[in-house]
Amino acid sequence: MLEPITISHLLVLLLPLILVAVIYWKWVGRPAEIGVATGRMVLQLLAVGYFLAYLFESESPWVGLAVLFFMMAISSWIAMRSTKKRSWQTYRRLLTSIVLAGSLNLALVVFFVLRLDPWYQLRAMIPIAGMIFSTGMNVVSLCAERYETEMEGGGDHESARKAAFRASLIPQVNSFLAVGLVALPGMMTGQILAGVSPLDAVRYQIMVMCMIMGTAGLAAAIYLCLVRPSKEPS
Repeated sequence: MLEPITISHLLVLLLPLILVAVIYWKWVGRPAEIGVATGRMVLQLLAVGYFLAYLFESESPWVGLAVLFFMMAISSWIAMRSTKKRSWQTYRRLLTSIVLAGSLNLALVVFFVLRLDPWYQLRAMIPIAGMIFSTGMNVVSLCAERYETEMEGGGDHESARKAAFRASLIPQVNSFLAVGLVALPGMMTGQILAGVSPLDAVRYQIMVMCMIMGTAGLAAAIYLCLVRPSKEPS
């Protein structure tokens, strides 16, 4: 079991962040962006830490559903940042993709893999939902951006769909190929550091990898189906 991390020790990791911020400023020309992002990250995590400590004491399924709906709405809004056509229609497509793909995978994990009893155990459901919906957010964001780029470059729907779908899944495919060889993923690492048997941690990590790939592929596919021009053949 590892010792808790102190604030003073955590500050050591600011050194490479400062270096990255300087390089970002020199090459990109936005000196404050990394600093603002880092500050927001710290404040958001501190806030969510206190919020989760309070939330985990709740035994209401309505609280769990409210948190899930909030995750879906915010992740879809953030995903729209990568698109040029920011409209209600675009948001609706992104939201539909994330909700359908994410909800299916979350339900499979909660009811059939972990078999939570009751199903709204927030200590388990919220972290899993966070991984699922953040994956959907990142994937549809990449997918939408690449699809728009391909279409603006003169491509047809079929070629743009192929390029967008493949590009959006590159991070997931790479993580499948590298897992265990290049890196130990987050959940597995966390459980091992907490003293869980590596073999038990592996089972949980396989669950996470499968639900992330399932969410990613389905979210991208749903989005590309929704964005297909009506005049284009399916």
